[in-house]
Amino acid sequence: MPEARERLDADVLIVGAGPAGLACALHLSRLIRQHNESGSKPELSAENIYVLEKGREIGAHQLSGAVMDPRGLAELVPDFEKTAPLDTPVTDDAAYYLTAASAWKLPITPPPLRNHGNYIISLNKLVKWLGGLVEQAGVNIFTQFAGAELIYEGEGIAGVITEDKGRDKEGKPKDNFTPGYELRAKITVLAEGPRGSLTKDLVARKQMDGLNPQAYSIGVKELWEVPAGRIAPGWVAHTLGWPLDSSMYGGGWIYGLRDQRVSLGLVTGLEYHNPRFDPHEAFQKFKTHPFVRRILDGGKLVRYGAKAVPTGGWYSMPRTYLDGGLIIGDSAA
Repeated sequence: MPEARERLDADVLIVGAGPAGLACALHLSRLIRQHNESGSKPELSAENIYVLEKGREIGAHQLSGAVMDPRGLAELVPDFEKTAPLDTPVTDDAAYYLTAASAWKLPITPPPLRNHGNYIISLNKLVKWLGGLVEQAGVNIFTQFAGAELIYEGEGIAGVITEDKGRDKEGKPKDNFTPGYELRAKITVLAEGPRGSLTKDLVARKQMDGLNPQAYSIGVKELWEVPAGRIAPGWVAHTLGWPLDSSMYGGGWIYGLRDQRVSLGLVTGLEYHNPRFDPHEAFQKFKTHPFVRRILDGGKLVRYGAKAVPTGGWYSMPRTYLDGGLIIGDSAA
């Protein structure tokens, strides 16, 4: 017998409180305010926008340091520079080709790797800041709620059933069992990031795949504190070559942050043919390169993480819309 579930109804339900999901919620709240201020009917409320976040808090799953082009944020929050947690503007950038023992600086930085005018940020801090703006706008954010399955209705979707609480490792209800909620919405927005479970199920069931299969990379990242003067704040370097061989695609990065901190990592395409290759081990080798070791020597590891990255491009993107639903962010990339 199906579990009795409490039902909640929303105008818009957004699954995922990452940059895409929160930007969507904030933009919708601004459109609602403009609609109401114009005197148009019916009057709408941002309280009818629900955002689900499976983490304990907003930003719990945002591990990456990043170089951010501010143009999109400027459209969303025109005065963002007053309050956004921007670590430092990019002051210099470079690209290097690494061999096992040498680092060759490219005479010209390729246009995609030029970052003047951009900012080095902590994605975790940026998402927490965006979450605060979304809550101030009146949007309801529910943390520690994971979407378990989509509600299919007709040719589209009509909401999400959240994960049950209080089941044992065999899936049986415990004394503290609480069934998940039935959250129904006129529009359900999937912003789960790459390889989201609801998005995978939806794309497969509704045959929304792109022309080509999606391809993925993994980015392994660490944050370090290093001795003073070791790296200039705002310095950005990208690398190609070692420790990846010619059959792989990917590369490394080194970002200079404030307070003698360094963000560095290695992105590796997950289509490598060598079954013994390990992206995490390759990143550890990357740190032993003389060019990288000079920066880290005497420093201290602060934080470690990894993230999947969709890399298939335009022809690997799924169809991003259907009746009652929309796919955004890395889920749609």
